[in-house]
Amino acid sequence: MPLIALGLEGSANKLGVGIMRHSDDGSVQEILANVRHTYITPPGEGFLPKHTAAHHREWIMPLIKQALADAGLASLQDVDVIAYTKGPGMGPPLQSVAVVARTLALLYNKPLYGVNHCIGHIEMGRHITQAQNPVILYVSGGNTQVIAYSHNRYRIFGETIDIAVGNCLDRFARFIKLPNDPAPGYNIEQYAKEGKKLYDLPYAVKGMDLSFSGILTNLESLVAKHHVSDARNPTGPPPRPGRPKQTITKQDLCYSLQEHIFAMLVETTERALAHVGASQVLIVGGVGCNLRLQEMMAQMCAERGAQCCATDERFCIDNGIMIAQAGLCLVKGGVKPLELAASTVTQRYRTDAVYVSWRED
Repeated sequence: MPLIALGLEGSANKLGVGIMRHSDDGSVQEILANVRHTYITPPGEGFLPKHTAAHHREWIMPLIKQALADAGLASLQDVDVIAYTKGPGMGPPLQSVAVVARTLALLYNKPLYGVNHCIGHIEMGRHITQAQNPVILYVSGGNTQVIAYSHNRYRIFGETIDIAVGNCLDRFARFIKLPNDPAPGYNIEQYAKEGKKLYDLPYAVKGMDLSFSGILTNLESLVAKHHVSDARNPTGPPPRPGRPKQTITKQDLCYSLQEHIFAMLVETTERALAHVGASQVLIVGGVGCNLRLQEMMAQMCAERGAQCCATDERFCIDNGIMIAQAGLCLVKGGVKPLELAASTVTQRYRTDAVYVSWRED
């Protein structure tokens, strides 16, 4: 009999519910439902864990009902497996979703699996793009890692040593008051398309690791010394008293930020690609749907005779279907369901801490 999995994702401000069906041997994998709701704050504000958790508690049951309807399922009795994000992520949002997953598993007597959020991104990316054994660039609000698979582990070649690339983008968007709807990184991408001047910013590649906090500090200093205008609204507010008359645009700032940090990401990924002799690069995570990043990575891959694999916002941005997919991978790998006492969350859940039993070397 085919297996149907319900996946619940809520590690940050996006709450996702997905339903996926696998055939007995896993050769046929069908996405039945993939719904999502995002907690959005006003421009200039981030999202606090307690408010994000409250959002998830409010929306999770309506989303589950919508997913069941989209999948054509009568009730949760028709689901075989329940999977939830165990970590990494923000504590209160993770816990709010874990409680619901645990409750549903008990009510409907379903096996429960805790999924590593990063593994969910990777396996969903592999499924959608059919990438076989790629070097993986995982870029999101809370994570930045260059990864390759070996001996039943996803090995981390390099990562951020301070803040994640998505966090860098989000914080800068808040600093210059870009909207958070639909996402700060998306709005930076749109502004960057209109940028013309490239400002010199720190380029902080340290071996295989990266640092983004210096770029953010440098940009904030640049903003503090100039009048910042929006090229879309040149008749905006006048410079504040005491500010120099020189004007810089949000478009040029966003353009400069993207070009620098994406070049850093491409460099470290290229080094890993050369080291392992891979022929594919897979970009996953919320920042991975940025078309400029995909373009730069594709150019590097073309020069090395490799293929760049990426997906769109349906599967790059946090979603429930990737948790359902990873849950089915755990079933395929012979992993036992969680006992009730073990159905907890782990805020710092490393990608390389997961034994990848469903893949063969």
